[in-house]
Amino acid sequence: MFKLNVLVDNNTIIDKYFLGEPALSFFIEYDNKKILFDTGYSDVIIKNSEKMQLNLKEIDYIILSHGHDDHTGGLKHLLNLYKKSEHRPKIIACPDVFSQRYDNIDGDFGSPVPKEDIESVFKVHYVNEPFFLTENIVFLGPIPRINDFESKNNVGYLRESNLPDFVLDDSALAIRKDNKIIIITGCSHSGIINICDYAKSIFNSEEIKCIFGGLHLQDASSEQLINTLSRLENLNLDSLYACHCTGFKALCKLAEVVNIEEVGSGLEVII
Repeated sequence: MFKLNVLVDNNTIIDKYFLGEPALSFFIEYDNKKILFDTGYSDVIIKNSEKMQLNLKEIDYIILSHGHDDHTGGLKHLLNLYKKSEHRPKIIACPDVFSQRYDNIDGDFGSPVPKEDIESVFKVHYVNEPFFLTENIVFLGPIPRINDFESKNNVGYLRESNLPDFVLDDSALAIRKDNKIIIITGCSHSGIINICDYAKSIFNSEEIKCIFGGLHLQDASSEQLINTLSRLENLNLDSLYACHCTGFKALCKLAEVVNIEEVGSGLEVII
C-alpha cells in the first residue's frame, strides 16, 4: 500500500482545518519506509503533522527536492525536534542543495538553515546519481535536461558566484508500484517531462501511474505549456495531483487533457 499525506501546500482541503502556506511537504509511507519529502517553509509542518497524528520522529528519510526556502525552511524546526532524539533520519539531496540563492525582488531564498547546523544533527547523503532507498523507491539525483522546451530560464542567482541559477540540484522521487511509476516532485525546475523520462529509463518502464507535486508552470512560455500538455496527455496518467507552483491557468489547461485531483494540506491519498 502506498500512502501520501499532504503536510504542507499553498491550499487547504475544505473542512479539514489544517494550515497552508506557499510551500510543500509530503509524508509518504511505502515499502516499510516513512519518508518526509520536503519540509515546507515554517513550523506549519510540525503543527499539521501533530494534528494529523503523523509522528515525524519515526521517519526514515528526509528527501529534499531542491534548496529553496519553501522546501527547506522547516528544517530549522526539525533540528529542534531531533536534537535530543536517538533516532535520526538520513537526509538525501543533491550536492548543491544548500547553495545560497537570491534575486533582486525577494532577496535571499536559499535554505535558511546553515549547512553546518544541518550536518551537526543529521547525516546528509549528497548524491550525484540515482539513489535507491528500497528496490522500489529511488531518489533520482540530478535530472538530465534532454528536451528543448523545459528548464530554459534561471530562477534568481547563486549568491557565491552571482551567476544565473538554473536549480541544478532539482530532483524527485520515483516509486514503482504494480509495475507502474509514481512521481513525487517538489517544483520540477528540471522539467516534469524530463523527470518522467528519466524515471522511466531507471525503472525500464513506460507507464507513469500518477504525479504528485509542483510543476512550476505559472510563468511557462506558450511553447513549454503546449509541449508539456501534449506529453502529459500521452502518458495516460490515472491522476495528476498538481499543486504548489503549478499555477491556476496551467491547472485549467491541464484539466483539459489529464485527470486533475484537488490538492491541499490535509489531503490523504492511498493507492
